[in-house]
Amino acid sequence: MTELRGVDGTNVSDLTPAEAAEVKRKLDANGISVSAIGSPIGKIGINDPMEPHLDKLKNTCELASVLGTGRIRMFSFYIPDGKYAEYKDEVFDRMGRMLDTADEYGVQLCHENEKGIYGDVPERCLELQKAFEGRLGCVFDPANFIQCGAKPFEEAYELLKHYITYMHIKDAVSNGTIVPGGMGVGGIPEILALVNMAREGDFVLTVEPHLRVFAGLEKLEGGPRTALGNAYDTAAEAFAAAVEHLRWCLPRTSQSL
Repeated sequence: MTELRGVDGTNVSDLTPAEAAEVKRKLDANGISVSAIGSPIGKIGINDPMEPHLDKLKNTCELASVLGTGRIRMFSFYIPDGKYAEYKDEVFDRMGRMLDTADEYGVQLCHENEKGIYGDVPERCLELQKAFEGRLGCVFDPANFIQCGAKPFEEAYELLKHYITYMHIKDAVSNGTIVPGGMGVGGIPEILALVNMAREGDFVLTVEPHLRVFAGLEKLEGGPRTALGNAYDTAAEAFAAAVEHLRWCLPRTSQSL
């Protein structure tokens, strides 16, 4: 299962339906399903034109149908100079228009917290969820909360636990540097333990490492862990490390990954 974001250098939202059908054929041939489309919808400035973005959303909704998923990851617009209160009404208006579009296609939009957008901290994420109760999904990203100065386990999870649709396994240390899950201050093992106790059925975890790949790392004295901490020789090594750390983070009663 994959949260599809790009194919051969093309963002998934920029694919044509015919191209998406070919991607689906290849995924099916390898036994891979699509959990969600990891789109950049809503990842524009709040003052950027909206109509072209709605057209992009409509195309993404069509692609979701072709790819066999009912979820699209999205964002709540970059806000200039921290003027969240000033732009709140415009954010909510745009979010409502996007949700209306998604409803026409029978697709669920799932909001991800991201530094610099309206819904970057737990409190504003909760505002969005309450405003669009039952219509807007929630993608929970611990590292992004850390980079905004929030505590994922003690603050964000407690506020958003009833809204979380799926979760990104991405951790960070207190200065915002991304590290494998469980090595930072994101409380990922603790959150997963609570999710394991509270939920029935499957809960999707997306491995989103964002770990650094550093060519020639083996030449650095001290090796990868002591030299750069979160860097790896190749993308494959970085992803393998992310998966292995997720295995460690999973509740011991449900290690099926």
